[in-house]
Amino acid sequence: MKKILQFAMLLLVVLSISPLAAAPPAAPKPPGPESWPTFRNGNQQLGVATTKLPAKLEKLWVHKAGEKDGMIKSTAAIAGGRVYAASLNGEVFCLDLKTGKRQWTYQSQKPAKPDAFIPGFKAAVAVTADTVYIGDEEGMFHAIDRASGEGKWKFETAAEIVSCASFYEDKVVFGSHDNSLYCLNAADGTKVWQYMTQGMVNCSPAIMGDHTFVTGCDEHLRVINLKTGQQDIDMPLGIYLIASPAVVENMLYVGTHGNEVLAIDWKQSTKIWTYTGTSPYHSSAAVNDKYVVVGAQDKKLYCLDRNSGAPVWIFSTKGHVDSSPVIVDDRVFVGSNDGNVYGLSLDTGKEVWRYTDGRPFTASPAVGEGCLVIGSESNTGNIYCFGAK
Repeated sequence: MKKILQFAMLLLVVLSISPLAAAPPAAPKPPGPESWPTFRNGNQQLGVATTKLPAKLEKLWVHKAGEKDGMIKSTAAIAGGRVYAASLNGEVFCLDLKTGKRQWTYQSQKPAKPDAFIPGFKAAVAVTADTVYIGDEEGMFHAIDRASGEGKWKFETAAEIVSCASFYEDKVVFGSHDNSLYCLNAADGTKVWQYMTQGMVNCSPAIMGDHTFVTGCDEHLRVINLKTGQQDIDMPLGIYLIASPAVVENMLYVGTHGNEVLAIDWKQSTKIWTYTGTSPYHSSAAVNDKYVVVGAQDKKLYCLDRNSGAPVWIFSTKGHVDSSPVIVDDRVFVGSNDGNVYGLSLDTGKEVWRYTDGRPFTASPAVGEGCLVIGSESNTGNIYCFGAK
């Protein structure tokens, strides 16, 4: 009996130190009503936060993505108390929202040697309840387990991906510079359909009902049926677009490379209004019930009346505004290539807050779960989190 007890105690000790006894990663909390799970916070791509930010915004932490080549162009996602971000050094990583501590790291490729090139990430991160989705600069689309950071599956396209994923039923939709819009089964990455355009697809696809909208380098607005993968509407625009569209019912809002911001009734294939600026718009518009707010390469942020397109206010920075603005109640936040993140009054355009990194902010803010998160193009890839201390 004594030997049996000794054996049992020894077995318990062995199990306690065995890797088999290690607890599996905790299941992540799914995106909630105050999360920021995709580039523009949802399939309509309105760029409107569903969380609150404090009146006094303070820096909570800064995380350095890498000692070199860690620059951040990708917009982060916020869900379940975690930040999901990606950098030009080929890493996707998960941070604790409260502390900025790294939870896991995923690489686009396993480097053959320490200094070997691996593809980086410019596309925004998209997350669901259990998976992180993102495309890289060599055309590989990655699905990553949210809890562990382990790869689930990959899907190869023929060119760079800068489009953020959108979600329809049990499918994931994104564009590629190989002129295609792809629809994959989210669970295993098998292709459902591929729609070929006549130019690179830069935009993240907006979704309304059973339709998605593609604006790209072929100078057309294309409305694609998500069930069939076939084009329902083709509206020639005469100029190519970099920005992603925002959609409210039958209205679509987007800036063009031809110095215009357009309001389009997509069902009628009709331009309702056009605002003509002085430079291209690569920033994606934020849209609420009153305003369309969008950045331009003339170093300005524009607020336009949503119904008429008339300018409400114009705010000047000292660099291109390629970052896409985010509306948070009565404020709007945006990055600029002048090295600043700005907070402005939504009604007046008056500056109410500023943070200076000194390196360009081309990534867009992610605003979720009480925090604003944005990465800069500093060599170390500074990712900042702002909120209430």
